[in-house]
Amino acid sequence: MGRQPLWRKVGFLPQITYFRPADIALDRLEEECISVEEAEAIRLKDLEELELEDCARRMNISRTTFSRVLGSARKKIARALLVGKAIRIEGGNFKMAVRRFRCANGHEWDVSFEAMIKESPGFCLTCNTKRIVPLWPCELGWGTNEKSQQRWLKRGE
Repeated sequence: MGRQPLWRKVGFLPQITYFRPADIALDRLEEECISVEEAEAIRLKDLEELELEDCARRMNISRTTFSRVLGSARKKIARALLVGKAIRIEGGNFKMAVRRFRCANGHEWDVSFEAMIKESPGFCLTCNTKRIVPLWPCELGWGTNEKSQQRWLKRGE
């Protein structure tokens, strides 16, 4: 029996987890399932354009393991695009990183993934201001874009 795989650190959960070709009937549609850590590997290497070593470090795995995860994801995506299969992102062997926040007064703190699922912080733990923002880019937590960050800043006004 092989050893238990290590948990892979993931800093982003995609909001959209299902893609399908428009011209294939649902009753004939096959799926390719991509794990959350495979989606993270694609994000780090192909979107963030990081070096393999940096990607592996962010996911807390070896470079060779990262290459294997990335190769598997790319193969599944290629097969889905070229053969006409749906792509589902789900499951895997991963743990979420924490999210770091900063208030308008400069205080910083971390919030665990489990706490973020229940409710995102609404105020600074030190000074109670509502003008808080998640730090971007953030290798420690969820990814997002600049518009989302601006909404966070306006929340407290």
